[in-house]
Amino acid sequence: MLDGLYEHSPWIAERALAHRPFRSLAQLKHAMAQVLEQAGRDAKLALIRAHPELAGKAMVAKALTAESTNEQSKAGLTDCTLEEFAKIQQLNAAYNAKFGFPFVLAVRGPRGTGLTRAQIISTFERRLENHPDFELAECIRNIHRIAEIRLEDKFGAPPDLGNQVWDWAERLSTNSDPGYAERGELTVTYLTDAHRACAQRISHWMREDCGFDEVAIDAVGNVVGVYHGSDPAAKRLLTGSHYDTVRNGGKYDGRLGIFVPMACVRELSRAKRRLPFGFEVVGFAEEEGQRYKAVFLGSGALTGQFDLSWLDQKDADGVTMRSAIEHAGLCIDDIPKLKRDASRYLGFVEVHIEQGPVLNEIDLPLGIVTSINGSVRYVCEIIGMASHAGTTPMDRRRDAAAAAAELVLYVEKRGGTVPHLVATVGMLEVPNGSMNVVPGRCKFSLDIRATTNEIRDACVSDVCAELQRICERRGLHFKLEETVRAAAAPSAPAWQQRWERAVDALGVPVHRMPSGAGHDAMKLHEVMPQAMLFVRGENAGISHNPLESTTSADMQLAVEAFQLLLDNLAAEKT
Repeated sequence: MLDGLYEHSPWIAERALAHRPFRSLAQLKHAMAQVLEQAGRDAKLALIRAHPELAGKAMVAKALTAESTNEQSKAGLTDCTLEEFAKIQQLNAAYNAKFGFPFVLAVRGPRGTGLTRAQIISTFERRLENHPDFELAECIRNIHRIAEIRLEDKFGAPPDLGNQVWDWAERLSTNSDPGYAERGELTVTYLTDAHRACAQRISHWMREDCGFDEVAIDAVGNVVGVYHGSDPAAKRLLTGSHYDTVRNGGKYDGRLGIFVPMACVRELSRAKRRLPFGFEVVGFAEEEGQRYKAVFLGSGALTGQFDLSWLDQKDADGVTMRSAIEHAGLCIDDIPKLKRDASRYLGFVEVHIEQGPVLNEIDLPLGIVTSINGSVRYVCEIIGMASHAGTTPMDRRRDAAAAAAELVLYVEKRGGTVPHLVATVGMLEVPNGSMNVVPGRCKFSLDIRATTNEIRDACVSDVCAELQRICERRGLHFKLEETVRAAAAPSAPAWQQRWERAVDALGVPVHRMPSGAGHDAMKLHEVMPQAMLFVRGENAGISHNPLESTTSADMQLAVEAFQLLLDNLAAEKT
């Protein structure tokens, strides 16, 4: 039955079966991945070379295995135009010449229904730029994905709940802000037309598709759905994430944490089942800080930390937050009323795409978050003197950009001195710069994060001291404006353990890890216990990027883990 999972390599399944019994297909998948990992590099190369080239000679000669024939046909590779076929042949040749093995791609894609030929060609071109070691690992990851889809087919076990989550995310991604939508880029910033359309769409799904008892869009634009427990007065479990995005971002950051619990409510409603506690799912209106400097506007309102002075902030077009909220038809006077009484809640849990490479590299679908890093952000400016690039001697310059470059290198070095400390200069600008002018000003950002506030603040102190030394030595001065400060948020032990029990029950190894990114859970942490579950991302876990992706199989496991958490919590309460 398992023959054909791995192309011409039945030994992988055979060795994995020595570890029976398996509690789930997920555990079998992991066992097979471990067999290959332990077999070594030569075995991996042999497996990669056992795979046929995409749209290659084996396809033309109809010599593909039945599984490969099915996959290449679903992706439309059997219907290539002459130009597409020639392009793929050219890419195959270039890839083999560079890496010495064939390009392997799970052409049925993250949803299992098939990538388009344009997506396949684009991925081919992108991966040609990878390092050979990385590309070998990427081929193996795709081979495991191919085996995963084949296993679902053989067992008749499609990830229906994961497919539903994937479809919601895909549908919501059709809303994007002007200027980005025309380029096919996803950008949804606070209270734009696209943002409001997303809120309406989520609220419609909550009400019509999922069976929530109460659905509303609150005074800051949060979408709030409530599924009552058997006792409507019982305490609630709170969950959710944000639906706004960064500019030219991905489809799953934040939104995955709304759709996974929505799928759980849909199943509860269809089964006409009530939990002994209420379940509240919130699509937070804002977390990314893209339109205005303020962040966590949605979750901050629930913790009573919406600063009304933010209403006077202006976006790039001069529109105040106050005007944006009023234009959206929301009531500013109701914002203070959004504060939740923490004593009425059991806690807060959040599902989120990892936004990093760890789970992808170790081939695990889920991770348990131990703590969310504390962070601080600054916008900075170094001021010197603009002068003629040809007539100003090198020893008499007051070059603001050179000083910033010096600091960037220090930030990189200092950020690498402590585990789980990261320091980044993400924006660097010479305003009104010219090729023949010594920069008189340089603006830049500074983002420092660590698992504890103490480690973070020590790094901030060192960076600021170094900036002071650089500017004094170069005859410059600087400005620093702190824009964000968020405390580290360790997971509540009891809630972390609930996630761990749920993941273990799925037969998936329990992997604990910190979160380097900020999340709405950081705000809720200030008033109630919280814990997070990470879901593996594709494409090396890249996030805040159009390549951000995850599979319906991994989303299925996230939904199942959440269902188990709810079931276990219900058992505790009865």
